[in-house]
Amino acid sequence: MGKIFVDACFGKETPYTPVWMMRQAGRYLPEYMEVRKQAGNFLNLCHNPKLAAEVTLQPVDIVGVDAAILFSDILVVPNEMGMKLDFLTGEGPVFEKPIKNQADLDALLGADEAASRLIYVYDTIKLIKEQLADDKALIGFTGAPWTLATYMIEGEGTKTYNICKKMMYSNPELLHKILAKVTEVVKIYMEKQIEAGIDVVQIFDSWAAAIEPSKYDEFSWKYMVEIADYLKAKYPHIPIIMFPKGIPAFLDKVYGNFDVFGVDWSTPMGYAKEKLGDKYVLQGNMEPCRLYSKEATTECVEALQEIMGGKRHIFNLGHGILPDVPVENAKHFIRECHRVSKK
Repeated sequence: MGKIFVDACFGKETPYTPVWMMRQAGRYLPEYMEVRKQAGNFLNLCHNPKLAAEVTLQPVDIVGVDAAILFSDILVVPNEMGMKLDFLTGEGPVFEKPIKNQADLDALLGADEAASRLIYVYDTIKLIKEQLADDKALIGFTGAPWTLATYMIEGEGTKTYNICKKMMYSNPELLHKILAKVTEVVKIYMEKQIEAGIDVVQIFDSWAAAIEPSKYDEFSWKYMVEIADYLKAKYPHIPIIMFPKGIPAFLDKVYGNFDVFGVDWSTPMGYAKEKLGDKYVLQGNMEPCRLYSKEATTECVEALQEIMGGKRHIFNLGHGILPDVPVENAKHFIRECHRVSKK
């Protein structure tokens, strides 16, 4: 089950430091765009296990990463809780009826029913595992409750988070009820992903930086830790990766029963190593835009290797790969990571 990658997640010695790409095949692979055309739209692609499995495997086959990341979207969770979701061209994801009050929350499905409706995700996982090489790992994922709740309350992506943060300060009880309900769905959802065959769990908190440090644990981190605790109690052999984006100011407040901490590109890796390197394996950190230059990529890869010394680290980007990155540059990143880690 991708032993090198899984061992690295647990901090065990491996022949080389493994590498994978943050984000799925995405728009940087022409092969992905061809499959996307077959599906018709993004949500159809997420709902089609055969096509979703195909694009999950593309970065492994074409770019040479050590782990595949399941092709799906974090917003399938609220969608299957009963919130109508559309992906609009030029606008991104939009929910028809955002949560505004307790009645809106009560109308949503609970954990078991919502998680059971995500059968197309579990079918995708099973198809991938039938085709994925034994030495490659499959990473499943979910959005953190806070990130999911922001979309559910705002109704779409936002730069200000003002609707959600207004609720945080004026009606925290309702926000906690939303977060608690989402947390229960995510627990069962990730459990079902594990049962379907994933090797590693990653929890993304894309909007972590929207919360002031004194409120972050209360409204986000503690819910992520609750999910990790639930999964670790049942599946201690499954590594868990936490990736909260943009929280260098409060790394010293990180705690919990998980294995890998994803370091975004805005956080100095040396600082992350100082604060967390003795407790967790560290992952990532390269600024994705470095992929536009092979020289800048090599410079960063070598610097990360020097800082980390080849131990307790998984090479990765510090956030998602961008759509116009040349495929050859992505391949160069993988080759360089393997080269320096074998020194």
